Amino acid sequence: MNLLWKILANGVRHPRRVAMHDDHSSMTYGRLAGASLVVAEAIDGATCANHVGILLPTSGAFPVALLGAWMSRRVAVPINYLLNPEEIQHIVRDSGIDLIITVPAMLEHIGGREVLPNHVRCLDLSTIDRTGMPPLRWPPFVTGHDLAVILYTSGTSGRPKGVMLSHDNLASNVEAAIQHARITATDTFLGVLPQFHSFGLTDLTLLPLRIGATTIYSARFVPRKVLGLIRRYRPGIVMAVPSMYGALLSVREAVADDFTSIRFAISGGEPLPDTTAKIYLSRFGLSLLEGYGLTETSPTTNWSTPQHHRHHSVGLPLPGVSNRVVDKEDHPVPPNVEGEILIAGPNLMHGYYRQPKQTSAVFVNMTDPVTGQRRRYFRTGDIGKIDEDGYLYITGRKKEMMIIGGENVFPREIEEVLNRHASVHDSAVIGKADGIRGELPLAFVEVDNEQPFDETALRSWCRDHLAAYKIPREIRVLETLPRSPTGKILRRMLSASTPGIFA
Repeated sequence: MNLLWKILANGVRHPRRVAMHDDHSSMTYGRLAGASLVVAEAIDGATCANHVGILLPTSGAFPVALLGAWMSRRVAVPINYLLNPEEIQHIVRDSGIDLIITVPAMLEHIGGREVLPNHVRCLDLSTIDRTGMPPLRWPPFVTGHDLAVILYTSGTSGRPKGVMLSHDNLASNVEAAIQHARITATDTFLGVLPQFHSFGLTDLTLLPLRIGATTIYSARFVPRKVLGLIRRYRPGIVMAVPSMYGALLSVREAVADDFTSIRFAISGGEPLPDTTAKIYLSRFGLSLLEGYGLTETSPTTNWSTPQHHRHHSVGLPLPGVSNRVVDKEDHPVPPNVEGEILIAGPNLMHGYYRQPKQTSAVFVNMTDPVTGQRRRYFRTGDIGKIDEDGYLYITGRKKEMMIIGGENVFPREIEEVLNRHASVHDSAVIGKADGIRGELPLAFVEVDNEQPFDETALRSWCRDHLAAYKIPREIRVLETLPRSPTGKILRRMLSASTPGIFA
């Protein structure tokens, strides 16, 4: 039974069970199944195209649109509503969609209907009567190999690329996560991640729907509001990015009792700062557990659990997933030696949509060290290491590595030191070309407005905690660092010409 059928089956087995609460309403599994049928009928009457766009906020409306697209045997193309108009137009044209499921507030958010190409029709979800019962249709037969979604990356290296994920890709990742973390229908999820992102789509939408759990959605991440949701619904599983966990710390009235229901607090999307993890443990008694994955891997490959976690590690691989670390010649390296991380498993994407050259460049066939069989591995571009027990550690990004006087330096190790200083809220480090040393580290910092900022003191702090060649040669203060929709700092948008207070 495929993932779509398993989700719809919850509407038959548990029609009155609450599937989700959001900012506007609640929805049972029975109503979810019926509403998806209605949307499927509307899609069939509005387009003959194979791909359907979804432009919706984090809410119960998103799974209705997604399941409706699948019920009509379409490939869903979730659209990042935080992109600029040019990037949105690129996604629409590149994916070949001529219909977008949306609501007026989302159209207004992106700049109005005129942002979209003229040929694109909008199906207003708010005008569809999702309470009625449409003519019953047998759920469509889709093979696991059929495409389910095309997710466009945030464009950290050029224009967004469409990642093609099949029904099997998503199903395998959901089933592996359930087995790995022993998640059950009794768990309540808190959903604050955008559902156009792979993290929010798979782990906070499809996973809870598959097991018949309840999810609490919030369209916007507002720390005080999120704390209120935690107090009201007492979720057992929270998944967020480090910047969200950091923002929650600003709510002064938050106390340890608020977090006692949480058995999994997963942090993903980027490395978790030491300071954030330590404050959560000391202030709330809550351990933040790191996970790892990419859009191209559906996304989760590794996940720390309360029973299996180590400091700074993103955990063991999910069942069926293989981690490898290799050197520049693709030779496996020994335990605890850094190299590029490769991933194999049934969760690997089919490829980049209409990008055969870029697709072939990120895959390599290698022998699996456990089975001895040849497998297709994905080149993540991330640098890391695996210890003797199989725990994975992420240490940097291949393209972000600096070579300073012949030494390899990753921005994260400098940023960790900067972030531990009381006056620094967050930081980003990039390499600046230097005729003598090759590169020199250039730091950009967001300051903590409640602490006095002293550049001299920060430099002294760096001298106490970093080797001399790793100390930033310049420190520039920015009001806010550039970030992706999930809070990941976009170093590509920083350069030596970026102005700052000390520029």
